[in-house]
Amino acid sequence: AAWTPQDWVDNTLDTWKRLCDPMAEQVSTVWSSALPEEAKAMAGPLMAMMTQMGSMAFGSQLGQALGRLSKEVMTSTDIGLPLGPKGVAALMPATIEELSDGLEQSRSAVLTFLAAREAAHHRLFSGVPWLSQQLLGAVEAYARGMKIDMSGLEQLSAGFDPSSLSDPSKMEELLSQGLFEPKATPEQTAALERLETLLALVEGWVQTVVTAALGDRIPGTAALSEMLRRRRATAGPAEQTFATLVGLELRPRKMREAAVLWERLTEAAGIDDRDAVWAHPDLLPSSADLDEPAGFIDRVIGGDI
Repeated sequence: AAWTPQDWVDNTLDTWKRLCDPMAEQVSTVWSSALPEEAKAMAGPLMAMMTQMGSMAFGSQLGQALGRLSKEVMTSTDIGLPLGPKGVAALMPATIEELSDGLEQSRSAVLTFLAAREAAHHRLFSGVPWLSQQLLGAVEAYARGMKIDMSGLEQLSAGFDPSSLSDPSKMEELLSQGLFEPKATPEQTAALERLETLLALVEGWVQTVVTAALGDRIPGTAALSEMLRRRRATAGPAEQTFATLVGLELRPRKMREAAVLWERLTEAAGIDDRDAVWAHPDLLPSSADLDEPAGFIDRVIGGDI
């Protein structure tokens, strides 16, 4: 399918709501839990309105972020997550056209390359039934366990003026100033490493199969793969959106290492044994395996995996 930015928002909004609801719930109740008792007494009937405005302001911020993101993504799986409907592979022609203007590759080559990547993502997500829920569930759980740093709010509450909240834009202004900074727990730090590893494995596998399919047909495949890897490795719009709304920097830090592992495993064991690793989450390589792939490959060949 060919999507416009509005199509992308419409088709991915349900997934974004699921991923962002945990933080939205915290923001909506953070005022009543953080204000001193005397401030709560002053606020009185305004408490319910404050909670409602917190939700409205977060929703407004989410809408603005997704609006910006919709103009920069190139496919439905551009950030590595299955955001859209199952079985619907989608490209963003306007964004791809803009990207092609700044590359040495032809527009048709870029379009074919991105279409192949989109198809590979959907092939993996459909062929590995647990993968989509594992990825989305990990992001959701990470966000649900996030704690908001109350120090900024405590400073604000010292001079709290309930009447200032009669303006709904006030809450949005406070959100945009980073007043509610999320803090990760040690458990989340470990979960984040696992999530980053899983994202890297997905992206590395996609790069491996797309390179195998297009490498002899499109001379610029390697250059386009490197361009996308660098794009994912920098603080792009997807990362900024997640960092703001979910408290999570969505960055597959070991994508290059994952691609090398999949390539070597394909050469050593073949396509069938390579893809059999996706049969269960416990069979997948760990972060340590990405650093030293030889041991993992030996275990696959030896039948230990």
